[in-house]
Amino acid sequence: MFKRETLLKQLEITKDWDVIIIGGGATGLGVALDCATRGFKTLLLEQVDFAKGTSSRSTKLVHGGVRYLAQGNIDLVREALYERGLLLQNASHLVSNQSFIIPNYRWWDNFFYTVGLKMYDFLAGKLSFGKSVRIKKNETISRLSTLKTDKLKGGVVYHDGQFDDSRLAVNIAQSCIENGATVLNHFKVKNLQKDDKGLVNGVIAIDTQTNTEYTLNAKAVVNATGVFTDEVLQMDNAAAADSIRPSQGIHLVFDKSFLPGNDAIMIPKTDDGRVLFLVPWHNRVVVGTTDTLLDSHSLEPKPLDKEIDFVLETANRYLNKKASKDDVLSIFAGLRPLAAPKDKSEKTKEISRSHKIIISKSELITITGGKWTTYRRMAQDTVNKMIELNKLPDAQCKTQNLKIHGADTGVDRNNHLYIYGTDQKGIAQLVNENPSLGENLHPRLEFTKAEVIWAVRHEMARGIEDVLARRVRVLFLDAKAAIEIAPLVGEMLREELNETVDWRANQISEFIKVADQYILK
Repeated sequence: MFKRETLLKQLEITKDWDVIIIGGGATGLGVALDCATRGFKTLLLEQVDFAKGTSSRSTKLVHGGVRYLAQGNIDLVREALYERGLLLQNASHLVSNQSFIIPNYRWWDNFFYTVGLKMYDFLAGKLSFGKSVRIKKNETISRLSTLKTDKLKGGVVYHDGQFDDSRLAVNIAQSCIENGATVLNHFKVKNLQKDDKGLVNGVIAIDTQTNTEYTLNAKAVVNATGVFTDEVLQMDNAAAADSIRPSQGIHLVFDKSFLPGNDAIMIPKTDDGRVLFLVPWHNRVVVGTTDTLLDSHSLEPKPLDKEIDFVLETANRYLNKKASKDDVLSIFAGLRPLAAPKDKSEKTKEISRSHKIIISKSELITITGGKWTTYRRMAQDTVNKMIELNKLPDAQCKTQNLKIHGADTGVDRNNHLYIYGTDQKGIAQLVNENPSLGENLHPRLEFTKAEVIWAVRHEMARGIEDVLARRVRVLFLDAKAAIEIAPLVGEMLREELNETVDWRANQISEFIKVADQYILK
């Protein structure tokens, strides 16, 4: 079902698609799933791999956005809290309830944050993750053993969601296929096609695995390419003004000893006006993020020295266990596709995080902005817009209660394989058939060889980076270990994909080039 050959056959069988979606991040995959479940013939093309860009580089939170509440953006918070609740129901193997503690060092803060978070609870309504409560100094210290205690007055506990971003993307891609869509990674759109009236009616795309070019027709084409939005808009109209201003956010990953308990920390006020999170993730700790406006974008954004210093300095103000550059296991940067402000504003906090649907003269449909938490709602709005434009027949949205591939409420989070949900059985089966697949990939890692095989056979991984960055999250958790196991993983992939020794050598060198940027030097 998830085999590339099977998916490619669909391109020959189906000459006319209802919808072609460009971009396989959270937004594009959401649109594809919404279209497929409404019964439309759906094709999604992703130039590299699902969630290769921003969608694999988040702070790993499914949240309403406490800071948007402080800015008075009530509607965005209410919508995000509602979607957060749906995500917990629909992808329970990947989304969990995470307690956050805001440490307070002034009495006034205690009151201020308690009141604000009661509002947050209220907006969540029936889909609340739990009530926020004030806790005393002693309890704050016992729950956060690495927190600085000098002048500490107490804390406020609130609840939000925590998840694995690119795993969710892969599972949504699988759900799309299970619902009849065709989704292909490593498939680059080179140009748009237009009819006599100048309306977009398809794309010209190239399978980068084989260099085969395809001309594909569709009633509607959706541009869901995140920070690459303007490239597609400029394929449509060379004179199109830039609509996206990329903002970079970086994260540092540390060993669990920096935050040994189960609680996350939220630092509400930093020098750049953002909040800083320290979040437990895959038995490590993710610390971020920053908000740096950039003038350009790339597939592999590079963290800036000033961002690294900012995250370390801010975290160290609150921790009694000092974090240094040597302690960083991995560092990753992501770009937010913020809608460019009309007034050249330099404040990213003032650039809206709500999503926007743009309809070009050629009827190309572009969806921009938004965040992971609201991916489903963004998709629903996009598909409704296509129906409103008479591109598609009327059909009701069905994703509200749709379980995502792998959804499983009874997962044991002490076993790192919990992220596979119902697919854990398949991985166990692989190990039964070949016990050597139960071996760990690296002495420092919990991940097994079976997960690599599973990623290729069932999760559409086509290369080392697809596996180690976005299926088995080694690159984001321990970049040095990722480099050390690249030759082993390359050999496993070469055998699985029936490739050559040269292919493997090329894969290893390409991966090391990328992975090198995740090591803090």
